[in-house]
This record gives sequence, structure tokens and C-alpha cells, in this order.
Amino acid sequence: MYTRPEKMQDVVEVPDGVTVTKKKHMLGFEGPLGKTFKSFRSIPVGIEVADGRITLKAAGPRKRDYAILHTARSIIKNICEGLVSGYTIKMKVVFAHFPITVKAEGGEVVIENFQGERAARRTRIVGPTTKVAPKGDDVIITGAVWTDVTQTAANIELATRVKGKDHRVFLDGIYAYEKSKGMTEK
Repeated sequence: MYTRPEKMQDVVEVPDGVTVTKKKHMLGFEGPLGKTFKSFRSIPVGIEVADGRITLKAAGPRKRDYAILHTARSIIKNICEGLVSGYTIKMKVVFAHFPITVKAEGGEVVIENFQGERAARRTRIVGPTTKVAPKGDDVIITGAVWTDVTQTAANIELATRVKGKDHRVFLDGIYAYEKSKGMTEK
């Protein structure tokens, strides 16, 4: 089976203000909102960085290799966009009887009085650029790396998961209701 060679490679343009460095399988990104690293050791794709462009080459000619190539492209684009504009997830604190309080302490989110529990529930904030800001009944998570922001939101949601009760009746928890590009803390 013959495949066109241009189909099995892709080029990602690095936006202004973002610098990319490569060291073996590790890509380092630095932009106005911070810096981050991404390992491509487990993603079989060839990477070359030159002149503000990242060239990605598929490991083989199969459909699977083509899909992996585009996954790597999406990861790199999201990191570059995030370092320029950032990402925001807004979460709502929902409770029926016991008022839940949320605090950000160091690298952790502390959830107190969930369903009247005396011990606070704790979950970690993922990534160095991710910030958690509780404001009233909202928890606003902002950061430059999309995967870190979404994982932090998922950790918070899982920490307030109701177990052993009917989840249609016991709706207490913290739930994501808005995801957007840009660092809005409103």
C-alpha cells in the first residue's frame, strides 16, 4: 500500500512569545504565562524543532501512526495556546444541608464540612502554573496547561463524590459548569 509522504508528517507553528527546546524525548515550552515540559518518550513520533516550527513525523505508514501523529500535534498546540492565553474552568459548590467550604492551601485544595464530616478532604493541585481560587459558591481554576487544569478539576470533583447513597437524591459536591480559553477570574 502506498501512502503519500506529506500525509505522514505535520508542522506546528509556534506562536510569538513561546520558545520551544528539545532534549532527547523531552520538549520544553516557555511563554508569557510560565514554562512547562512534556515527555514524548511513550508517544512514537519523530520531532524536530527549528525556526519557530515543530515538525512531527509518523513512525510508520498505518492509520494508527497517523492518529498518533495528530494526537501529538494537538498536545503541542494546546500547550502553546495555553502559554499565551491560558485556560479556565469554573466549578459550582452544591450542598443541601451542610455548607461546604473550599480553601486553597499551598499545593492542595481543602474541602471542609462535606456532608457534615469532621475531617477535611484534601486533593492536590496539578502543575506549577495551576491556580485555584474559591469565590463564594464558585471555585475558579486557571492555568497555562490544559491537562493540568482539567486534572485538578477532576481531582476536586472526585474528592466530593457521594458513595453508598443515591446520587440522584444526594447532589452535594463540586461540579464543573464552564470551560473556556483565557484566564478569567470573574
